[in-house]
Amino acid sequence: MDTRYILDTRRHGRGAVRPVTIAVIAVLALLAVAAWFLIIQPHQELVMSDSGGHPSTPVSTATRAAPPPANVEAMDINQLLTEARTAMNEQRYLAPAGNNAFEFYLRVLEKDPGNKVASDALRETFPFAANSAEQSINSRDFNEAQRQIDLLAKADPANFTLTILRSKLDAQRKMLDRQQQDALDQQKATELAAQQAAADKAAANKLAAEQQAVAAQQAAQAKAAKAAAAQQTAQPQSAAPDTTSSDTSSVASNGGVTRDASLVKASPARYPPAAVRTRQEGWVLVSFTVDEEGRTRRVKVLDSKPGRIFDRAAIEAVDRYRFDPAMKNGVAVSSEKQQRIEFKL
Repeated sequence: MDTRYILDTRRHGRGAVRPVTIAVIAVLALLAVAAWFLIIQPHQELVMSDSGGHPSTPVSTATRAAPPPANVEAMDINQLLTEARTAMNEQRYLAPAGNNAFEFYLRVLEKDPGNKVASDALRETFPFAANSAEQSINSRDFNEAQRQIDLLAKADPANFTLTILRSKLDAQRKMLDRQQQDALDQQKATELAAQQAAADKAAANKLAAEQQAVAAQQAAQAKAAKAAAAQQTAQPQSAAPDTTSSDTSSVASNGGVTRDASLVKASPARYPPAAVRTRQEGWVLVSFTVDEEGRTRRVKVLDSKPGRIFDRAAIEAVDRYRFDPAMKNGVAVSSEKQQRIEFKL
């Protein structure tokens, strides 16, 4: 019997809790409704009556032109408040310059520093106006953004939002400057690369032309030397001896052969590239010794015109000559010879 009593008591207790909970919820709901009608709604109606609409009102597609400055100066407080409410209704918080809510309200405060309507409207609208300034920064309209930040500073110079907006504006300006400088550097690099490529191509073309000219000259010299060697080889050995040579061709009383050294292998002189480029011609007179094996030794320049231009090329060519050595009484001997080498284009 005691157990049934306890269970009945608990059930009655739970049944009593439910009406209390419902009563508490009902009281809270009534308080919320009363707060809406007594506090929030009157405050919104006050703001809307002062500003001409809530800041979230959609922007009107038709905006009014800015009143002439003379008309703004002549407006009284009521007229300025009317213009400000219209601008607020159209969400012209900071722009366009001269025809926006902040400038009208600030003008009201100039005329009446204690005007509560203007000061409350500026305070309530500051976040929305700051958002408008941020949009100008994001669109990189930096001059307009700076004007709007300055206008916000007149309304509330100590607001921390101004520090954020100024920092963002400065960062965006630096970013734009850096991007422009990078683009300029890239353009300069591209132009320099193009100029270098053109210069390299011109140098390559010039070098190829010079090499072709030198090759053609060497081919012509080789052909001429070959013809001269063939002509000299074809001359009979019974020809009259060279009076300038110290050796003569004759048959000694003992039957041994005596003759001058004869060229068996000529080598064309290489035309100096510098002379090819300047279109120079000339000649070199050289003296040399033909040893017992038919090789040239001690090649020296006796005279040249123009001086030193073709000397090395002539010496190198003679160094490559090969002769049948001079004979005296059937024995090979060294001999001295001279030769004039022509350089013509």
